[in-house]
Amino acid sequence: MLLNVQNLEVSYGAIRALQGVSLNIERGEIVTLIGSNGAGKTTLLRTISGLLRPTNGEIQFSSNGDAPQLQDLPPHEIVRLGISHCPEGRQVFANLTTRENLLLGGYQHKSKSDLHRDLNHVFEQFPVLAERRNQKAGTLSGGEQQMLAIGRALMSRPKLLLLDEPSLGLAPLIVRKIFQIIRDINAAGTTVFLVEQNAKQALALAHRGYVLQTGRILKSDSARNLLEDPDVQKAYLGG
Repeated sequence: MLLNVQNLEVSYGAIRALQGVSLNIERGEIVTLIGSNGAGKTTLLRTISGLLRPTNGEIQFSSNGDAPQLQDLPPHEIVRLGISHCPEGRQVFANLTTRENLLLGGYQHKSKSDLHRDLNHVFEQFPVLAERRNQKAGTLSGGEQQMLAIGRALMSRPKLLLLDEPSLGLAPLIVRKIFQIIRDINAAGTTVFLVEQNAKQALALAHRGYVLQTGRILKSDSARNLLEDPDVQKAYLGG
């Protein structure tokens, strides 16, 4: 097991955003988390990556044979262990070039050769970013900015990639391209935890899924079974 979350609770003041959330992710999987707006999906990703502190529960990450607990670690230590977070809304640095954004994603590399090798690898995965390497990120299209955000997250060589709403605000053709990129990243060996409003496409892509409702895990099953679940269809798939 790569990631094990047990009884996680997160509060914003008196509001309990996550209530006893437990889930696990195995190496090599794509696992998706679906749910309505405000269910706590982004809160969960931000807690796993160390941007929020839980009030209760444990997050265990088995990256190199050991299994450190993450809930008390700062974000940069969590990145060093092998988790990278691609946030909702892309959040690229608009006034920096594409190349500069990517280099920031590899800030933990100790050698320039490693940094440039990973930069070239991202450019191979995303040829449009290579073409736009000297262009300010704020002038890229929405789809190109999403590719840049994913590429920046890959610069730290993550074992687990957290993706928050990668299809948000994108045209259907670009969404299909982004989902194919996620499939390719997984096929190359990176485990993916995907939060996605487009539940149908997310479940079509994933191996397994969880349904989060008002801060609690409501269902968990194979992606195929969730696609065929009448309750999931009614609530999230327009069925």
